[in-house]
Amino acid sequence: MMKTGRRDFLKTAAGLGAFGLPTIGSSFYQSVLGAQAPAKKAKKLGKAKSVIQIWMWGGPSQLETFDPKPGAGKSYCGAWDKPIKTSVPGLEFSQSIPLLASCADMFSVLRSVTHGDFGHETAAYKMQTGRTPGGNLVYPAIGAVVSLMKGYRAGYDSAIPPYIVLTNPLGRFSECGFLGTNYKPYATGSDPSRERFLASGFVLEGVDEKRQEQRLNLLDSVDLYGKIIDKNELAKSLETARIDAFGVLTGDEVKTFDLSLEKEEIRKSYGMNKFGQSCLMARRLVEKGVPYVAINYEGGWDTHGKHFEHLTRKQPEMDQAVSFLFKDLRDRNLLDDTIVWWGGEFGRTPKMDYNSPWFGGRGHYGTCFCHMIGGGGLKSGLAIGESDKTAEHVAKRAIEPQDLLGLICMQLGFDPDAKMPNDKGFDVPTMAPASAEGYVTELI
Repeated sequence: MMKTGRRDFLKTAAGLGAFGLPTIGSSFYQSVLGAQAPAKKAKKLGKAKSVIQIWMWGGPSQLETFDPKPGAGKSYCGAWDKPIKTSVPGLEFSQSIPLLASCADMFSVLRSVTHGDFGHETAAYKMQTGRTPGGNLVYPAIGAVVSLMKGYRAGYDSAIPPYIVLTNPLGRFSECGFLGTNYKPYATGSDPSRERFLASGFVLEGVDEKRQEQRLNLLDSVDLYGKIIDKNELAKSLETARIDAFGVLTGDEVKTFDLSLEKEEIRKSYGMNKFGQSCLMARRLVEKGVPYVAINYEGGWDTHGKHFEHLTRKQPEMDQAVSFLFKDLRDRNLLDDTIVWWGGEFGRTPKMDYNSPWFGGRGHYGTCFCHMIGGGGLKSGLAIGESDKTAEHVAKRAIEPQDLLGLICMQLGFDPDAKMPNDKGFDVPTMAPASAEGYVTELI
């Protein structure tokens, strides 16, 4: 006898309805066989308003941040083999991040992030989009998705774009994907730790507010279109664009980029360096209502060689700025509305490479690594997932990129499984389907 598979049986059963016979979904089968498809459980959606993403370009080491392994030995731990207690009982971090350890109750760590990709570009694409590279579509990064869902579709009305990157673009791929250039992030350029932060398009070098006003008055005095504006639609549109442009350069929006308005004590608490002042700038932007702000923390995390020498310089800077960002958001009653997400495209190889030319380095590692997330109404003080005793493999609760990104979507108030609205006609879900382990709803 020919075997009938489950799929063939369902097709046959569905076809019986065409002959007036009861099908699996009918009351007959519900009452007699109890065969009723389970109702899809509604997702619990949050009310967070903004995201600050701290993109650790190059890939930070899990062992020297949120998943130390002191028992693994020197070939894994190197010089930093004495983890420290945190503000959460039973939770330990690397000895190199004492300030983050002191406020560990304000965020949660994910110790089992995985995607198996060891290349910067492809791993970044996975972590930013939740999708695997290839195929016919280039998917948008999570920042572009948020600028769509929480920005333009939500009636966002500001001269400041809804998706901002401090200070250089995040990845070597099209972050807006198929959504198009309207959703491409605005990269500020410049350095916010300079005396004047020259945010591209908002602040002009060597031109203060008084000089801008003088320029506008001079332009008005020699305006040859003035007499024909009332009669010419093109001239009207040009004049409107000109007024709007000067409005940006002289209005409240440009003041958002003026860090001199902050107290000196606050600026120093973040650290008077590019990354520290970028974190302060991010706080000012979400305070202004910007839905998505990413900080591209470049330099010092792709530690193929002399790993600990690099971290000795970089870790204190990162520790100071990120820990104070959490405290500053909390003190200003912004933390419940703002998701802070820290992590890179992958981690580092747990076993050190002491051979030439690396002399104590760590390579790329996408098998098991850490991310951190807090604020936005998420549960804090938790460690989700586990790695094995050497941090080489996931031991419990694998977290794939889409599981984390889906959580962010949900906490911002939109369903990651719903169709992504777009004007290109692509019928795709907002986020890739969750892995077998599911979206990280343990934090909701």
